[in-house]
Amino acid sequence: MKTQNTKLMRLPAVIERTGFSRSWIYELINQKQFPQPIKIGSRAVAFIEGEIDEWIEMLISKSRSETI
Repeated sequence: MKTQNTKLMRLPAVIERTGFSRSWIYELINQKQFPQPIKIGSRAVAFIEGEIDEWIEMLISKSRSETI
């Protein structure tokens, strides 16, 4: 079992890590195809870094398995 990094990432860091735009990230969230954010305040959300990293790894794995 992997130990998940529980560091919180705000949206600008997620945008930088994924290369996706804010609107595309929220579109993927609405489609349940991206890790769900957690509320950290009345108007603030964050993402769990380990979930973002696992999601990126899953995309890479899926992409590579489709090209073989």
